[in-house]
Amino acid sequence: MPIYEYECEHCRCRFEVKQGFDEVPEAVCPECQGVARRIFHAAPVIFKGSGFYITDSRKGNKAEPSADKPETASGEKEKGK
Repeated sequence: MPIYEYECEHCRCRFEVKQGFDEVPEAVCPECQGVARRIFHAAPVIFKGSGFYITDSRKGNKAEPSADKPETASGEKEKGK
């Protein structure tokens, strides 16, 4: 069963409740009996596989001409001296 975090709107007390997915969200503060709302947290993102690192993204990417060498009138790149 997942554990959900709640915060009371009146006294700002935070508490956790172990609830099933199909249960109605609990909305009563255990300290002041006020209305509580569920706190949502961002889910972590985990990148797996190739293509997520700078060394992976540069492999075999020869489609773009490099901008550091000027082109001649015939469209060929000049070789550096």
